[in-house]
Amino acid sequence: MTIPEQFAAETTGGSGEPTTKIAHASVRPLQTLDLLSQREMASLANADAAINDLFRRCALAILNTDGYVDDARQVYEAYEDFAIRVVPESRGLKLELKNAPSEAFVDGRMIEGIRNHLFSALRDIVFTEYKLAEKQTFDLSSAEGITDAVFRILRNADVVRSNVQPRLVVCWGGHSIPRHEYDYSKTVGYSLGLRGYDICTGCGPGAMKGPMKGAAIAHAKQLNRDSRYVGVSEPGIIAAESPNAIVNELAILPDIEKRLEAFVRIAHGIIVFPGGVGTAEEIMFLLGIKLHPANADKALPLIFTGPTESAAYFAQIDQFLRDCLGDDVAEHYRIINGDAPAVARAMKAGIKGVRRQRIEHAESFSYAWDLHIPEELQQPFVPSHENMAALALHREQPRHELIAELRRAFSGIVAGNVKDFGVRAVETHGPYQLHGEGEVVDGLGQLLEGFVRDGRMKIDPTTYRPCFELAS
Repeated sequence: MTIPEQFAAETTGGSGEPTTKIAHASVRPLQTLDLLSQREMASLANADAAINDLFRRCALAILNTDGYVDDARQVYEAYEDFAIRVVPESRGLKLELKNAPSEAFVDGRMIEGIRNHLFSALRDIVFTEYKLAEKQTFDLSSAEGITDAVFRILRNADVVRSNVQPRLVVCWGGHSIPRHEYDYSKTVGYSLGLRGYDICTGCGPGAMKGPMKGAAIAHAKQLNRDSRYVGVSEPGIIAAESPNAIVNELAILPDIEKRLEAFVRIAHGIIVFPGGVGTAEEIMFLLGIKLHPANADKALPLIFTGPTESAAYFAQIDQFLRDCLGDDVAEHYRIINGDAPAVARAMKAGIKGVRRQRIEHAESFSYAWDLHIPEELQQPFVPSHENMAALALHREQPRHELIAELRRAFSGIVAGNVKDFGVRAVETHGPYQLHGEGEVVDGLGQLLEGFVRDGRMKIDPTTYRPCFELAS
């Protein structure tokens, strides 16, 4: 009896005992990229070396789903002989893998969810690059063009849908959080799921997994069979933070700025759990939008929440935001600690307001086209040592510009913490240097020191060495 080709796999070694690698496997798409023309398949198979290497790295992270490692280089070194190849055939596309992580297989068969994620990565990375480079159908030089590109990538991934009522709650929070915060995020997800809400997160572990896990239990209790657990990532992040196993829709945007735009365009409400610099970056991005005068009448509920034991976390976040941006910034979010049902009820009320407003203004339920995103938040930031040192962290500038600079500072620290190119740059040139106004830098320093002290920078805090230095 032969194993069907799309599931063929063999373990390394001959002892019959489980091993860490699968010597060879070939898989075909199940629900994505299952109907392509010969020309489209050829474009995927003949992508340039840089794109193929990017896909290889993301594919390896996906095959390591639910792996609790946030060091991309550690994964790359453990599977340095991993290879993946796109093979176009007349019957359709397939992928050939060599020396893949065995955790992605059960009895020689790749886990279905992982297989879907693998082809989602191929779709979003290689196919998007085809649109950009070969067809030149994406315009990334203008704000409108970027928003259109984000929409088309999400539409291609079937994330934006015209026939779905507002019920998608975006949950942000750290990948490195203590157990009581993870359990609380599950409870909040459970309360949201009982009320019929779907969950979207950055698709990694910690506060990105907890709400999905809680909602999955609630959806099962409510006999909800069309539940959505949307994961939105970008290549640098997904390579360091493998998707969690609950995600059933995965979209990979080209960079962090387009990933953040995707979140706010598809969200009907946003909940923030405790986290580290990545969470702080997300908060700054969203507040930069909510504080813009063009969005003064736009409904998008924002709730900060954590267990009672973590109340000090959001007290510090709140103080930092007030000190940098003014007390009126607090009008744009609500803090609820230790009460998951209250969070779900508040979100339900907020989403009713979103639905009502979009009906009144004939706006899309699935994609917030009318939300204005300042161009300085859309443009990609390259966190080189030179660019990080040049950030203007002072209040003698328009508030929206300070928000954008703080967002870039947090983005650079994320890169130095977990992204392979950022980790290597810090190892070579030393920590990033951040300069600015005394009170802003002092507040930033207290916030970052708290993240380090509480182990919010890395899953294994004992190995963490700060990738930044502050100077006023």
